[in-house]
Amino acid sequence: MSRYAARILTETAAAKSVVNAALPQRSLFSTVSKSNPTSAIRPSSHKPLRQQAASVAGPSHLALGQGTGARSFSASTARQHGDLVRPKPGTGIKVTFRDHKGNDIKTIEGNEGDDLLSLAHEWDVDLEGACEKSLACSTCHVVLDPEIYDKLPEPEDEENDMLDLAFGLEDTSRLGCQVLLTKDLDGMIAKLPSATRNMYVDGAKARTH
Repeated sequence: MSRYAARILTETAAAKSVVNAALPQRSLFSTVSKSNPTSAIRPSSHKPLRQQAASVAGPSHLALGQGTGARSFSASTARQHGDLVRPKPGTGIKVTFRDHKGNDIKTIEGNEGDDLLSLAHEWDVDLEGACEKSLACSTCHVVLDPEIYDKLPEPEDEENDMLDLAFGLEDTSRLGCQVLLTKDLDGMIAKLPSATRNMYVDGAKARTH
C-alpha cells in the first residue's frame, strides 16, 4: 500500500469516528423535538406572557359595567327641568319672581333645599342658567330684598367672581343657583334684571329679558 493510500484510510476512519460520536446527540435532540418541540427550549409548564395576562384579566370583550362589582357612571350632576317635586298647593315655600319693571311674573311654591334657578326652570320662568349651576356664568343673576339677602349665607368667592360680570349688579344681587330655600324665606321676591350677560357666548353684549 502506498503512503498516499494509507493516509486516505486514516483520514476516513477519523471522519467516521467523529460522525459516530455526533449521532447519539443528534438522535436524542430529534426525539425530544418530535415529542415536544418547545421542551428543549423552555419547560413545558411555562405559559407565554400574553397567555398569562389573558388568564388573569379575563376575556377582553366584556362590556363596561359587566362583571362582579362593576359600576356604571353618570356624567350628569346638574338637576334638570322636571326633576323637582312640586309641593302640594299651600304647603310649600312661596317665591315670587318679578321683572325689572316691578311686575310680578309668577308666584310659585318650592321645598326646603330647592334653588331658585331650578324652581324657575320648573315653573317656566325665564331665568337662563347657561352653565348649569357650575359657577361659570352670571346668567341666573337675581336681585333680592335686603331682609331676604341678610338671611342667606355669605356668597363664596366663586359666586362673587361671577357676580362681578353680571349686568345690573346691585348690593343684594345673588346667583339664583346658589340661593337655597329655607322656611324663613317664605314669601320672598326674586327680581330678574333687565338683561343678562353670558361672557362665553355673548362676550360683553347683554341679553335683554
